[in-house]
Amino acid sequence: MYKYILESVSQINWMGIAPLVIFFSFFTIMLIKVLREDKSHVSKMAQMPLDKNS
Repeated sequence: MYKYILESVSQINWMGIAPLVIFFSFFTIMLIKVLREDKSHVSKMAQMPLDKNS
C-alpha cells in the first residue's frame, strides 16, 4: 500500500495545488486579521458613510 502511495506522489499536478494553497493561506491570514481588529475602529468605519458632518 505504501509503495502505491509513494509511486502516485510523482503524478500530482503541483501547478493545480499551488493556487489552492496560496488562496487558503491568504484567506486564513485575512480572517485572523479581521477577527483581531479593534471593535471601536470597526464601529467608527461603519458609521462613516452615514455621518452627515463629513
